[in-house]
Order: sequence, then structure tokens, then C-alpha cells
Amino acid sequence: MAEGVFRNLTKSDERVGKVDSAGTGAYHEGCPPDSRTMSVLEENGNVDYDHSARKVRSSDFKDFDYVLAMDDENLDDLLRLQRRTTKNGGSGAASAKVMLFGDFGGSKGEQVVDPYYGARDGFTIAYEQMTRFSKGLIEQVLQGRDVEEESER
Repeated sequence: MAEGVFRNLTKSDERVGKVDSAGTGAYHEGCPPDSRTMSVLEENGNVDYDHSARKVRSSDFKDFDYVLAMDDENLDDLLRLQRRTTKNGGSGAASAKVMLFGDFGGSKGEQVVDPYYGARDGFTIAYEQMTRFSKGLIEQVLQGRDVEEESER
């Protein structure tokens, strides 16, 4: 959902390069988004989102400027994978900033509760968070505010 929201908010912004979404596990690899995700996106005007689930790759830490986690557990997994990638010399310089996506939402450390095992309203809540986080990312990164300075507040 985060990718769909961010893409929709930045679709005409030439400053935005490659945007992708991946999980720390390969649970649904190759599958489209959950129907509840698609329903919430469509209700909010995002009707052209197309995605196939994949697992995070070592090369992602080189290919992207930011790798954003939805919660602390995934953040720990991503940081561990980035360290391993750097230590093993894989994928060149693993220079992506690995952060909690919620740090862009106005409250440092905010996490997304995975809505997958809950009711549909969890997807609506997640959509609100993804929208707020995406707008914060746009404001801080694309409009030049210092991410590290902001995340310390």
C-alpha cells in the first residue's frame, strides 16, 4: 500500500526516481496486493496501482536512496541485511538510508500495525498513515529539509 500511495502522490514529480516495495519475508512473493488494500486505494482515487510482491534483495541497498520499514522488527531485519551486505561486499556500496517510514509522519518511531490479519478498517488506518508518512517524506526529502535533523525532534 505504501508504494501505491507514494507513487500516486508523486506521479508527476520528476525528482522521484525508482519506487518499489518489498517484504523482509517471501510469504506472498509473486502475488498481487491484498484485495482490501486495492479496495482502500481505489476508494481514495488510486485506481492504477499494479504490484507483485517480492522479497528485499541485497542490491536494494545500492539501488535506492531510502529503504523504509513499517515497524521496528522489519527495521532491525533491514539493518541486519544491510550490514551483512556491506560486510560481504555485495552489491557495491550499500548506501541507502534505512529508516522507519513512520519517522516521516510527525511522530518519531511511529509504527504501522500490519492490517493483514485484522478487519478492513485496519487497511483504512494504514492508508491514513501511508498518506501522512508519504507527505512527510516529500516535504522533508524532496523539499530539502534535513531528514536526520527532523527525525531527532
